[in-house]
Amino acid sequence: MPLYKTLTPDSSTTIKLWKITESFEDLNRVVKLRKPSRQRVESMKSEIHQRGFLSIRHLLRESGYTDKDLYYDKNGKPHLTDGKYISISHSFNFSGIVVSDHPVGIDIERQREKIKRIVRKFSDYELNYLNSDQSDYVRKLTVIWCIKESLYKLYAQPGLSFKDHTLVIPFNIEEKSTRSWIDFKKIKSSYQGNFFEFEGFTCAYVLP
Repeated sequence: MPLYKTLTPDSSTTIKLWKITESFEDLNRVVKLRKPSRQRVESMKSEIHQRGFLSIRHLLRESGYTDKDLYYDKNGKPHLTDGKYISISHSFNFSGIVVSDHPVGIDIERQREKIKRIVRKFSDYELNYLNSDQSDYVRKLTVIWCIKESLYKLYAQPGLSFKDHTLVIPFNIEEKSTRSWIDFKKIKSSYQGNFFEFEGFTCAYVLP
């Protein structure tokens, strides 16, 4: 399938999503990979992860980049050789990237009931306003997880805890945005958390 969705939150930020319907062979046919990337994808035991990896390279291609333009630092954070900021996500049959002049983070997750079992592992402050009896409880939990994961990707510092160092301000699903914070090592930073839903998935991204 071609590109699924493109968003431009501001003049210097672009988000692209891919719905992975192609086979590994079809995705592999038109992308050129560096030797380390080729070795990495061939070492993956799950085909869905292989297809996710290749779909990200298609999104890079859609954004004017190649595999050679992407590299990772010692903390596993992706970077682009031209100095722009990038964040990457993959969940089941969807993948996404955000490219910006500003530090950014993105995450995609499938909305699943199992998230209720781990809520206390990634939430603390948020428990003050969450209501497990509400019909949108799982959807809200997924938004919170996605925003916190996006913050983690943006910050990319060892020791950062979802539960202890990030928080998401109360929100309504219909608002599609909220404020979020990182409070880590005596530094407090505020970010705009935006989110949207599609086909049983949630995507969130954070910007300064």
